[in-house]
Amino acid sequence: MTKEEKIDSVLGKGTTVNGDININGSTKIDGTVKGNVSVKDCLILGQDSTIKGSIRCKTAIIGGRIEGNINVKELVEFQSGANMLGDVICRGLIVQEGVFFEGNCKMSQKTEEKKPEGKQ
Repeated sequence: MTKEEKIDSVLGKGTTVNGDININGSTKIDGTVKGNVSVKDCLILGQDSTIKGSIRCKTAIIGGRIEGNINVKELVEFQSGANMLGDVICRGLIVQEGVFFEGNCKMSQKTEEKKPEGKQ
C-alpha cells in the first residue's frame, strides 16, 4: 500500500459478516467474513481476521486466516502467523517465516480466471 492510498473501510475485531463484500477502494478486516470478498485496491487482513470464501483484490497483506482461494492482480504478502487453506493466483508473493500455507500457488502475469469455452 502506497502513501497515496488510504483505507476506505474497516471491519472491526469481533464483527461477523455473513455474505459477500464488495469494496470500491481499500479495506482492513479484523473480524470474520463468511462469504466472498472483492476489493478494488488493497486488502489488509489483521491477525484476528478470518475469511471463509474467495478473495479478489489488487494487492493483499494477510495476517489472519483464509479458507478459500485468493486471486491477487499484483502482490500478496503473508505475514508471520497467517494461515492459508486454499489456492493463490498472483504476480508476486512474499511469505514470512511462521506462515501456514496449504494449497497451490500460481504466479502469472495474467491473474484473471479464464472463462470456460463457449461461455461469455
